[in-house]
Amino acid sequence: MRVAIAGAGLAGLSCAKYLADAGHTPVVYEARNVLGGKVAAWKDQDGDWYETGLHVFFGAYPNMLQLLAELGIADRLQWKDHTMIFNRREVPGTYSRFDFPNLPAPINGVAAILNNKDLLTWPEKVAFGLGLVPAMVRGQSYVEACDQYSWTEWLRLHNIPERVNDEVFIAMSKALNFINPDEISATVVLTALNRFLQEKHGSRMAFLDGAPPERLCQPLVDSIKARGGEVTMNRPLASIQLDGDGRVAGFDMGGPGGGQQVRADAYVSALPVDALKLLLPKPWWQLPSFARLKGLGGVPVINVHLWFDRKLTHMDHLLFSRSPLLSVYADMSITCKGYEDPDRSMLELVFAPAKDWIGRSDEDIIQATMAELKNLFPDHFSGEHPAQLRKSKVVKTPLSVYKTVPGCQELRPSQATPIANFFLAGDYTQQPYMASMEGAVLSGKLCAAAINQSRMATPSKTH
Repeated sequence: MRVAIAGAGLAGLSCAKYLADAGHTPVVYEARNVLGGKVAAWKDQDGDWYETGLHVFFGAYPNMLQLLAELGIADRLQWKDHTMIFNRREVPGTYSRFDFPNLPAPINGVAAILNNKDLLTWPEKVAFGLGLVPAMVRGQSYVEACDQYSWTEWLRLHNIPERVNDEVFIAMSKALNFINPDEISATVVLTALNRFLQEKHGSRMAFLDGAPPERLCQPLVDSIKARGGEVTMNRPLASIQLDGDGRVAGFDMGGPGGGQQVRADAYVSALPVDALKLLLPKPWWQLPSFARLKGLGGVPVINVHLWFDRKLTHMDHLLFSRSPLLSVYADMSITCKGYEDPDRSMLELVFAPAKDWIGRSDEDIIQATMAELKNLFPDHFSGEHPAQLRKSKVVKTPLSVYKTVPGCQELRPSQATPIANFFLAGDYTQQPYMASMEGAVLSGKLCAAAINQSRMATPSKTH
C-alpha cells in the first residue's frame, strides 16, 4: 500500500517507520523545514540549539525505548540518577530529593517518598499513600474512571491535605501538561504515578544527547527511506478531497508548486488536533467521532533558553522549580552531551502555565524568568559580580499538546476512523500515555497497525 501521511512529528514518523517495516510505502509530508513537530529544534547564528520544549525520556516509555533500540540509537539516551529533585522555596538555592533505591517496585517508590523529609510530613505521606491504594490495586480501569475529576478534586475526595498539592503536585502537573492541579485531569497524574510506582525504572529520566531533529528524527527518516518510503519537507496539507462515496480522494498540498494532489491507498493525519480541525471536510463533522474533537484543544507552551557567562549549577538532572511562573528546567550544558560547555550554563526552562503570557513580549518573559532565577540561584545573582546573561531565546507554541482537562478521555478518537481509508496519529488519539512523546510514538505504531488490519479486511485498490 502507498500511504500518504501529513506531519513529520514523532507520531507521523513512527507511523511511517512501522508501515515501511511491514512492507508498505509511506510518503510523509511536513509543512515546515524542520523535522519533529513538537520536538522540533533550530540552530541560532552561533550554532547553538534552541528547542520547542524540554524533552525528557522516562523508563516507563516502553514503545519509545523499543523504537530507539530498533533504530540502533538507544545509546543516545543519557540516563540520570534515579531521583526526582525539587527546589526548596523556603531555603533558596537548595534542593529536596526523592531518591529511588535499587529495590523492586513499588518498594523503591515508597522508600523514595518516606525518606524525603523536606516537603511532606508523615501524616501527609500516610494520607497520600492511602489515597493511592485504589489506583495501585484496581489499575488502569480505576485511573480512567477518575477522568471526571481534576487532580485537586481527587485529593479532596480522599481527604489528602491541600499542602500536598502545594509542595509537590503543582510542580508535577505543570511538568505533565503545563497546567495547574485544579485544571489537569486526575487520570493524567494517576497514570504517571502508577507507572512510576509499579515499574522499577519507571520514573528514571534520560536526556537525548543532542537536538531531537538530528539525533532522533533523522534516524527515523533514514529508516523510512531505506525501506522505500519518502519524507518531503515544506509541503503543508492544504485540504482533504473526498470522492463520491465520502472516502478520501486525495490530499491537496501547499508549499512550493502548491496545488498538487497526492493520491494514495490510505491517508493519515499526524497533525496536531487543532490543525486537523481546521482541515476536516464539512460532511465529517456530522460523524460523532469527529464531532467530539471540538472538545479537544492544545495548551500554550513557552520554552525559555538562557545562556550565562558562568556555571550556575552542577546538577546533572531535570529540576522541578516549584516556581509560580516556571515548571521544570535543566542546565543543558551539563545534561546534554551535544550542548556541553564546561565553563558556562545554558538553562532551558518551561514557562507554565503560559496562557497569560503567550501574547507577551519576549522581553517581558525573559525579565520575569530572571526574577524567578534570582530566587532559585541567590548566590549567583547577588554581590559585586552577579552572573551575566549572554543571550536568550524564547520559543512560543500557542497550541501544543492537547490540554488534558477532566472529561477529555471520552473525546479522544481511535486511530481508525469511520472513513475507511483515513486514519489518525497523534498523542491526542486513544492510547494510555496521554500527551507525551511516548504517546505520540505509540499512536503512530497503533495507526500503522490499524492500516494493516484494514488492508487485510478489505483489499485496497491503488488510485
